[in-house]
Amino acid sequence: MKLNFYKYQGTGNDFIMVDNRTPVLSKNDTKLIKFLCDRKFGIGADGLILLEKPENSRDDFKMVYFNADGNESSMCGNGGRCLVAFAKFLGIISEKAAFTAIDGFHEAVIEDGKVGLKMMDVKGISAVGNAFFLNTGSPHHVIFSEGVEQTDVKREGAAIRYSTQYESKGGTNVNFSSFLGASTFKVRTYERGVEDETLSCGTGVTAVAVAAHYSGKTASNKVNLETPGGELSVSFTPEGDKYTNVWLTGPAQQVFKGEITC
Repeated sequence: MKLNFYKYQGTGNDFIMVDNRTPVLSKNDTKLIKFLCDRKFGIGADGLILLEKPENSRDDFKMVYFNADGNESSMCGNGGRCLVAFAKFLGIISEKAAFTAIDGFHEAVIEDGKVGLKMMDVKGISAVGNAFFLNTGSPHHVIFSEGVEQTDVKREGAAIRYSTQYESKGGTNVNFSSFLGASTFKVRTYERGVEDETLSCGTGVTAVAVAAHYSGKTASNKVNLETPGGELSVSFTPEGDKYTNVWLTGPAQQVFKGEITC
């Protein structure tokens, strides 16, 4: 089989995009999806995203996201932003989008070369020792500490991801963050499914921004996040212990397109 694909990246978080409106790739073919994401033998990516026909009239398309291990996964913020850019490239949308992902309905806008994605409302934040746990479309453990540049993200992240406290949740993503000043935080993320540090994680920086406000580390409702792959911003409206109108904004670019025999 020959498969046409596109490669996109959002602050270094990279994804294989497949136009699956006319089905060309089976969602059940875990082995193939894992192969395509393999950086040695396949195309190489943090995940693979299928753009499919919408299932209801309000949507422009449907998002189906897979981790690099080949398994369908929870929401991916940077992947969602990249998919919006892909939909514009395909001529499905112009400057605004509406779509459904595994965590529900999303809106998006493209402005000044950046893609803004409205995320799910965040509630039920819990303290885990000196850290925080919250769901921003995907589960995230957030640790605030000094000097995250020296953190062994893969080793420390894996220890938390596979710890007994998260076993019943299927593991968690883990974020290490330091305050840089002026409502700006540095973030490094260990992603489950990739099982390593990624250059950026959209739901991860969203979790850091919300947890930073929730814990009083910033009073601003717009937070800037610096990741190894680039800069993102997250804005929100606090409503008691709930956060609504959550927007993740940053760049999303097509890197290349190609054809692979598989």
